[in-house]
Amino acid sequence: SGTEPAQRMRILGIDPGLNTTGYGVVDAQGQRLAYQASGAIRIPKGSLPERLKTLFDGVSTVARQAQADVAVVEIVFVNVNPQSTLLLGQARGAAIAALVAQGLPVVEYTALQLKKSIVGYGRASKTQMQEMVARLLALPGQPGPDAADALGLAICHAHAQRGLAAVLAADHAPKAARRGKADTLSATQLRGMRTRGGRLIG
Repeated sequence: SGTEPAQRMRILGIDPGLNTTGYGVVDAQGQRLAYQASGAIRIPKGSLPERLKTLFDGVSTVARQAQADVAVVEIVFVNVNPQSTLLLGQARGAAIAALVAQGLPVVEYTALQLKKSIVGYGRASKTQMQEMVARLLALPGQPGPDAADALGLAICHAHAQRGLAAVLAADHAPKAARRGKADTLSATQLRGMRTRGGRLIG
């Protein structure tokens, strides 16, 4: 009998921010990627607790509607402005808390992993990300920058899972069939990634 068709995985990408939080939903099945939805949660000015609540409620609503299997969020590193990094970290924490509260496993990738997976190199611009996301998902136009990053995170996870599946398939193949195939696996898809409790993390 033939091989069973790959299972569909619905991935929700979240690009958190205190002013705008982008989201994107992508279905991945084998080599195929299918766009489902994307947009941005606009967070009005106000006190930090009020803004965090708006973000939490917005991500919770998106997560409920998306019916995803897994959520993906970018890892934040300290940048030139520590205050901005601190605020972004709190936004990221609120988003992750909302996702976990909806019962979603959360996977994390660095900006470098994201850009390498989508564009091919780690210093890609916002515009390049938008262009490549639109191309990979065959969109009629470019998504906004926040939605593009969120969709990119979803695609990044789909690529990583595909690479992991290839490694696992090779590990279970007969030795004779595996001989000479080691060089065909994409090491860049798995570089810098670890597993914890059976889940990929950045």
